[in-house]
Amino acid sequence: MEIVISVAAKVAEYLVAPIIYPFTYCCTYKTNFEKLNNEVDKLKNARDSMQCKVDDSRIKGDGIQQHVEEWLFAANKEINEVKTIIEDKENSNNRCLKGFCPNLRARYQLSKKAEREANTIVGLHEKGRFDSVSFRTIPEETWLKSTQDFMHFESRKSTFKEILDALSNRDFNMIGVYEMGGIGKTTLVKEVGRQAKENNLFEKVISSRVSPTPQIKNIQGEISEKIGLELAEQSHETVRAGRLLERLKKEKKILIISDDIWGGLDLEAIGIPLADDNSGCKVLLTARSQDVLSCKMDCQQKFFVDVLNEKEAWSLFRKMTGDCIQNGELKSVATEIVKECAGLPIAIVPVARALRNKRLFEWKDSLLELRRPSFRNISGTLEVAYKSIELSYNHLNREELKRTFLLIGYAFISCVKDVLYHGMGLGLFQNINTSEEAWDRAHTLVDKLKKSCLLLDGNTSERFSMHDVVRDAAISIASGDQHLFVVESEVAPQISWPDKEKLKVCTAISLIYSNISELPQGFECPQLKYFRIGNDPSLRIPDNFFAGMTGLKVLDFTEMHLLPLPSSLGLLQNLQTLCLDYCNLGDIAMIGDLKKLEILSLRGSDVEKLVGEMGQLTQLRLLDLSKCFELKVIPPNIISSLSRLEELYIGESPIQWGKVEGLDNERRNASLHELNHLSKLTSLEILIQDEKTLPRDLLFFKILKRYRIFIGYLWSGDPILDGFSRKFKLKITNGANICLNEGHIMQLKGIEDLSLHGLLDMKNVLCEPGREGFPQLKHLEVRDNRSLCCVVDTVDCATALTAFPLLESLFLEDLGNLEKICRGSLTAESFCKLKNIRVQRCDKLKIVFPLLIGRGLQQLQSIEVTKCQNMEVIFASHKMPE
Repeated sequence: MEIVISVAAKVAEYLVAPIIYPFTYCCTYKTNFEKLNNEVDKLKNARDSMQCKVDDSRIKGDGIQQHVEEWLFAANKEINEVKTIIEDKENSNNRCLKGFCPNLRARYQLSKKAEREANTIVGLHEKGRFDSVSFRTIPEETWLKSTQDFMHFESRKSTFKEILDALSNRDFNMIGVYEMGGIGKTTLVKEVGRQAKENNLFEKVISSRVSPTPQIKNIQGEISEKIGLELAEQSHETVRAGRLLERLKKEKKILIISDDIWGGLDLEAIGIPLADDNSGCKVLLTARSQDVLSCKMDCQQKFFVDVLNEKEAWSLFRKMTGDCIQNGELKSVATEIVKECAGLPIAIVPVARALRNKRLFEWKDSLLELRRPSFRNISGTLEVAYKSIELSYNHLNREELKRTFLLIGYAFISCVKDVLYHGMGLGLFQNINTSEEAWDRAHTLVDKLKKSCLLLDGNTSERFSMHDVVRDAAISIASGDQHLFVVESEVAPQISWPDKEKLKVCTAISLIYSNISELPQGFECPQLKYFRIGNDPSLRIPDNFFAGMTGLKVLDFTEMHLLPLPSSLGLLQNLQTLCLDYCNLGDIAMIGDLKKLEILSLRGSDVEKLVGEMGQLTQLRLLDLSKCFELKVIPPNIISSLSRLEELYIGESPIQWGKVEGLDNERRNASLHELNHLSKLTSLEILIQDEKTLPRDLLFFKILKRYRIFIGYLWSGDPILDGFSRKFKLKITNGANICLNEGHIMQLKGIEDLSLHGLLDMKNVLCEPGREGFPQLKHLEVRDNRSLCCVVDTVDCATALTAFPLLESLFLEDLGNLEKICRGSLTAESFCKLKNIRVQRCDKLKIVFPLLIGRGLQQLQSIEVTKCQNMEVIFASHKMPE
């Protein structure tokens, strides 16, 4: 009997289960779809969050992890699958018998799909938990890609080859190159490094300039950044050295060029494997002394770079001046001048540039100057270099150009911003009325000094450097004319202050990385106009220190401990520029006493709150509060009191701006409405975390010429690095009343970088006959907007317009109603500079560009179109219907 029952049960299982099983799907039809909708909503949020992280990483130049890219692809594919299932559900016939009975077959199939996809999404959620989405890319040194600054001289070919041979010899890990300075060792070793990498002697070649005052942390940071290693800024030097050492030991073949060492350089303290260490790391050093390489660094091989011979010197001189010196009497004078330059490139190049296109009598006079034995207490080869530099200095055709050269020299300035801040304070610029004009003048002066070969290019257009020999000559010239006291070296012997008589005529004091142990308790410097102390947090400022220098115009304290500020600071009633960058500050109310102050920079300081006394600075033209990460409070009415303010930099500060004026009587912070009182404001960097704090009338937008305005975005980028001086980023999350068509954004002149994220009330970015649009725009990004129908709409324009003639990158993402990028007639010059296009999740878009525009995209480098469901063609080969 039991056997019969068992057999019957098994038969029932096989006969009944296939019937019951489909009915369970029919019964859970609604539940399965509810679960599917919930899961796909979660997946969309996770995808959007991940995409934002990916986009931010790409903007920073990071690479994206492959598994993250694969997950995003799978997530988008799954979202589209669910979209199809839901459309099938809505379109299918779910009922039969004239609607009286559910269509069980259709419900079974759809319910089963819904359950399967919901389970798949749950699995995707599990796979989408990544520790990181990106990895740091390591850009190659720019000089490794170019040979334009290198001239092959016959006399140096053997040295060049010997250095390469030494680098390929396994027995040599530390190699040195030396010369007196200004002969070309840096250029030579960089070309050696480039050639060594090209010959596959090394996988990586990196350089680090050491300078007379080695800063271990800076050297560690520069090397680690170039190999993709992150070192915590707050870590102790020994901890950083240990991490760097372990990483460099893992490199198979790496060459580190340490340029311009002046004394012993502790490689172990930096984290560079020592010379006898069995690693793939080799070190190539340059110095001005063989003793440094032999006695202090124990280099296994040392190579001397000699001056140019007569033929090579003439070749270099002719390259700098052109063919004008080939004929007539001028050639004989030029020949004598080249001889006086003694084969020194540091002398030949600036002298040649100074005399190019000059008349014969000027050449003769220059020759006479070079032959006159007059340079201050200097003899030998160095005297030739100094006299040559002084000759170039004398040929600078404007007094402000000469003064700028000397200021850069004795103040150790390396960026245009400091030229502006210090130059304006000293009244260096002539016939200048606004800070905007001063910026133009500062850039012009720096550019002229570069063209005169007295300055060298930096890694950006805003930065530059000065050769040490040129700087020494500049300080020597300025010391004779202006009575300076200049110190820039930690390793120099103990420095004592000049005697009282010398201080009475001193006009400038510049102490950078000095080893002065203490400052005197007040001294008489009635002629002092410029005072700079930097990078000495341990140095304390006596309370009465400034009592005897009331004529001071520029005061710059960088990385100093100023708790509290000396009370005598308030006596500096003639002060024009005050820079307290990266300082530890307490109460700064005393600054409000400096009534003539025009430039105030607290960049990078730890100030947490501005004080009401600062509203008394009614002559202030520039206020720099950038990188003040602790600054959260600006009391009301301070900003609006600064009626002459032309530039305000407050980008990285997490200020919680007060509500619009009239709505918050108890507000603790200033409102953005106060900016409307600044009628002279032309430059603004500002972070606005909550778009609801924006006033309806943004009057100050109309007068801005340079700006970086971030609304709802985290602060990112740097104008020096990304090259954009007019940048606007807007992200709407809380439904603030901002409308593009009402003209807020259109008031901003010359936008170069525009990002619009969120539900903005706009149908297009560029439209309306007669409207200027964005002719200077280089980068456009529009995301997450379901109102936008097209980017450019010129249908109502009588003639064809030129749209975005300078645009280089166009990113369009999550624009659900975008049907066209272009509507109406455009000229062939539209979009002609476009290099990169990215279009994602724009489901109604069928084409990217019409053929007329596509033919003009001669500079296009990449185009990425993904997840656009109805995309038919990238470039339409025929006229599309409007």
